[in-house]
Amino acid sequence: MSALIDGNTDTTVNNTMNITVLYFASLADEANCHEEKINVKESTSLTDLYEQLCQKHRFSRPQSELRVAVNDYFAKWTDEIVDGDSVVFITPVAGG
Repeated sequence: MSALIDGNTDTTVNNTMNITVLYFASLADEANCHEEKINVKESTSLTDLYEQLCQKHRFSRPQSELRVAVNDYFAKWTDEIVDGDSVVFITPVAGG
């Protein structure tokens, strides 16, 4: 599993990528923010990213209950992310 990298680092030297993570609903409450810019290792998957953020923010929802979107499009948990991507973890929504 890749680790979150703190601080502003040069992505070309350290093989890291800058990702913007957006939070809504209960995830925003638990993260205590709606947006977060993070640096992660280049090989970080969406699953790894969520696991790392779960540890950081102590999210109560397991990955199996969420959908994920990358750059405004629904994605599969196995899809790759690249430097500059915007990732959103989407909680279930009740309809009526």
